[in-house]
Amino acid sequence: MSTLFDQFSFWSAFWMTIKLTLGAAVGSLILGTIVAVLRLSPVPMLRFLGTSYVNIFRNTPLTLIILASNLVLWAKLGVVMANSKSPDFFNTNNFRLAVLGLTVYHASYVCEALRSGVNTIPLGQAEAARSIGLTFGQSLKEVILPQAFRGAVVPLGNTLIALTKNTTVAVTIGVAEMAAMLAKVTEDDPGLLNQAFVLTALAFVVLTLPVGLAVSWLGKRLAVKR
Repeated sequence: MSTLFDQFSFWSAFWMTIKLTLGAAVGSLILGTIVAVLRLSPVPMLRFLGTSYVNIFRNTPLTLIILASNLVLWAKLGVVMANSKSPDFFNTNNFRLAVLGLTVYHASYVCEALRSGVNTIPLGQAEAARSIGLTFGQSLKEVILPQAFRGAVVPLGNTLIALTKNTTVAVTIGVAEMAAMLAKVTEDDPGLLNQAFVLTALAFVVLTLPVGLAVSWLGKRLAVKR
């Protein structure tokens, strides 16, 4: 068992999974909120852009998006997300590209989660906001989005759990997370594979179970009574 922690850097892989999750969670929440605002906009072109974003990225395989972030953005277009003179350039650059790919993909799900929250708000509240002279932006800030986030706690939590598990796709561009650790065990010491699988499964349970419990509790506590 100690070999998994020493030779195969289990804790390092576990920490990389956490960093991928946290980075992409923050990014997808910000980007997803922006896309949700576009989808709710009274301007047809903005609604079209928001809808197109969701339809394109939600229906594109995450593996393809992660690969494109490396092979297209970096290899073809020369987009660099780290100091090219750094000795750890490739690892840092691939990590940030993986976070970007995860963010772009899961932002579409965050957007739809927020839209589901908006649908729980009575239409009369938006009409009342307009009747007292609030602009669209003010209505979003003061009336719609605060309630939408409360109504979307559970779907947002489910998106976070899915994001945590989807970090394993980052292995396709060489990010040393849990799936990369399993691949290394398979190649170097197959006899430890069962132990590695069990530890990896437990690691994801540790990451996702508390989130699921917290989301269920928050969903009930923050539910808007109507």
